[in-house]
Amino acid sequence: MPGHLQGKVAIVTGGAGGVGTHISTIFAEQGAKVVVADTGADVEGRMGMDPTRVNAVVDQIKAAGGEAVAAIGDVSDMDVAEGLVRTALDTFGQLDILVCAHGILRERMIFNMTEEEWDGSVQAHLKGCFAPTKFASIHWRQTRAGGRIIYFTSVAGVRGGAGQPNYSAAQQGKVGLMLSCAQALSRYGVTANCISPNASTRMTDRGRNVEPGAPPPSLSAAGTSRDPRNIVPPIVFLASDAGAEINGRVVGAEGHQISIWREPKRDESLYSVDPFWDIDKLFEVMPSTLGAAGWELPPFHSS
Repeated sequence: MPGHLQGKVAIVTGGAGGVGTHISTIFAEQGAKVVVADTGADVEGRMGMDPTRVNAVVDQIKAAGGEAVAAIGDVSDMDVAEGLVRTALDTFGQLDILVCAHGILRERMIFNMTEEEWDGSVQAHLKGCFAPTKFASIHWRQTRAGGRIIYFTSVAGVRGGAGQPNYSAAQQGKVGLMLSCAQALSRYGVTANCISPNASTRMTDRGRNVEPGAPPPSLSAAGTSRDPRNIVPPIVFLASDAGAEINGRVVGAEGHQISIWREPKRDESLYSVDPFWDIDKLFEVMPSTLGAAGWELPPFHSS
């Protein structure tokens, strides 16, 4: 039986990472031809380019009878991003799907964070989505053939992570970028969505709840609810023809649960009939109205 992505061509950035490897290989199993794009770097993105893991994923796909090609480089670089799209078109003749699954972590409390740690994370995550999207969207606008954009975001972008100001800002930024693309590109048959995953990977191995010195949790995740393979089925759906009706949404994938999020919305509102608020009156009524349920932050669960 043909797969759900039969005849499609996909770019997967971070395609040789923890979740990215599963996306690349399962996309190929579902019939897609895959451009596996990655740097091969560590989780902080500091060890330079290493094609070893990327080539290994390509070899795995080919050994299983699929089609794939490696692309080594930093996708936040505009020339690299343009070349990535050109690789898909020159190698396979088309481009249907862009999945941006790459990312790095450079954790630090806001008062200790360096400019380099901020800029590096925001560039990798946010510009790393913008750059390939720009060139993919140029192609889709010219061909009117339609396409799928899927970014990875995180609960940290909605709730924040105390030691992750750079990461949190970039994750919320990707939601905004996705919403903009969903509006701008729908006329060309292109959808844009985010996936918010929660699984055991190299990135979550660095979490605050991980016991120091213990084996990384990702090593024992296979076959459990924390297996990153659990993240891939909803991505396949979003990337397929059947996913054409989903646009501008965040889809959560956690364990054996798939959910769809509603963008932030007003909880309560307070109105004034006068053009300028009476400040004394506002001090009187705001705590008993907007603050009736409490002002505190809801509990944060990182992903």
